[in-house]
Amino acid sequence: MKKRLLILMATLLTLVGCSAKEDTKDTNVLKKVSVVLDWTPNTNHTGLYVAKKLGYFKEQGLDVEILLPGEAGADQLVASGKAEFGVSYQEAITQARVQDVPLVSIAAVIQHNTSGFASIASKGITSPKDFEGKTYGGWGAPLEQAVLQSLMQTEHADIHKLDIVNAGDLDFFTMMQKNIDFAWIFYAWTGIEAELRGEKLNMLYLTDYSNQLDYYTPVLATNEKMINNDPETVKAFVAAAAKGYDYAIQHPNEAADILLEAVPDLDKELVHKSQEWLADKYQDDAAQWGEQKLTVWENYAKWMSSNNVLEGEFNAKQAFTNDFLPKKETK
Repeated sequence: MKKRLLILMATLLTLVGCSAKEDTKDTNVLKKVSVVLDWTPNTNHTGLYVAKKLGYFKEQGLDVEILLPGEAGADQLVASGKAEFGVSYQEAITQARVQDVPLVSIAAVIQHNTSGFASIASKGITSPKDFEGKTYGGWGAPLEQAVLQSLMQTEHADIHKLDIVNAGDLDFFTMMQKNIDFAWIFYAWTGIEAELRGEKLNMLYLTDYSNQLDYYTPVLATNEKMINNDPETVKAFVAAAAKGYDYAIQHPNEAADILLEAVPDLDKELVHKSQEWLADKYQDDAAQWGEQKLTVWENYAKWMSSNNVLEGEFNAKQAFTNDFLPKKETK
């Protein structure tokens, strides 16, 4: 009897040990990767936080760490291989590619450009012609002046009559208190914040003046080495992200709560209102979330070249890919 009891105990210990090993194996099977944001967390990033919270990354075998960019910036970290994925922009990737920096866009976060030049309504800036005699606050990039000039040319306005100042890291509302008349914003965040403040804005969207300025901003990016050496991980990441953004499209309030849970310092009302505004803009008229079109990449590169902000040969087909997007089920 005693011998049989000892055998039973040994068997149970063996089974427990096997179970523990299996649990450890299940944990180890998750591949650790990181995604670097382009800025502080906001509703452009909600799909990533949803994918992490609801286990979509885990379903794909990934343990994803969401990182803030720091001084290096997402593009530099991704290009150097110090991070597997990042949030970037079409304009940045286009410029990187002509400098042989191997960044590749793997999904469009928002289908159409929702940025533009905003001003407090009392400034009376209702068209690019009204930029004359005004002060623009920006960050000092050549691209800014090219965009401003492009819009002003549509109304035969003279950019030399516009004062362009480097406002550094000042936010829009602080700029408006410092004799700056207008700035470049994303309406989904700053525009919604203005609404909540009861501040009426005049908003001149870039897409209202040129279809060449309807580019993808932001996008999810990786580097060529990752695509060539570990395509399965790229596919898994994009599949989970797509599921996260699809959830945000269908459930904006719940998605907003997930972002707020991850980043509790964010303004609750702003996050919810912004999420509602973006819900139908993530995918918009595309066949599926994340899809990118060759013509959009080619048109914007042509605009950049013609406005002297892009030097060198640009191959649009190498700058982006739809290959990792989930395959749509056919009925």
